[in-house]
Amino acid sequence: MLTRNLDILHGEFREELNTRQTLVACMRVAVLRLGHRPERDKRITTHVGLVARAFGAEEMLLNGRDAHVEESLTDVVKRWGGSFRVRADISWKREVIRWKEAGGKVVHLTMYGSNLPGVIEDIRRCDDILVVVGAEKVPAEMYDLADWNVAVGNQPHSEVAALAVFLDRLFTGKELLDEFEGGLKIVPSPKGKQVLYPNYGV
Repeated sequence: MLTRNLDILHGEFREELNTRQTLVACMRVAVLRLGHRPERDKRITTHVGLVARAFGAEEMLLNGRDAHVEESLTDVVKRWGGSFRVRADISWKREVIRWKEAGGKVVHLTMYGSNLPGVIEDIRRCDDILVVVGAEKVPAEMYDLADWNVAVGNQPHSEVAALAVFLDRLFTGKELLDEFEGGLKIVPSPKGKQVLYPNYGV
């Protein structure tokens, strides 16, 4: 039953998935959450991690430690599958410099940056991309270290929304067809709910 339903679920998307897998094979994306405040940002930072995972990033780097955020995201990966990971208590500046020295590019999301449509094609040509999502006031040095300061619109809104839009534009929507191995799977349906449980069938 599980195999048959997965075939139904994915059959019409195989060509799109192959295209997505080709894109991902030559691009690695990580998200750096900068300035996380454990007493204020638990929910938002957790949502940044959820969006990063669901929209194609491999990992989230957390500037500091927050057991609640780390455990929440680890639990999602355990239940819903995939290999997304969280690395906490990193030095944001050291990580950015290390990323650049290794040949990667750094994209800082900020409403003061260049408009996304004007730079996304250049960013897509990169192999390794570190996306920086700020919480509290971002250090001025971050603007200088970034290869691109990118605005997802020039009006106030959520950093979670900015990350989702950026990743969706980066992967041209194909990240929404990703398969996360080893976890729960939802069968798209115009009505009702259908969930596939690993090792248990429907």
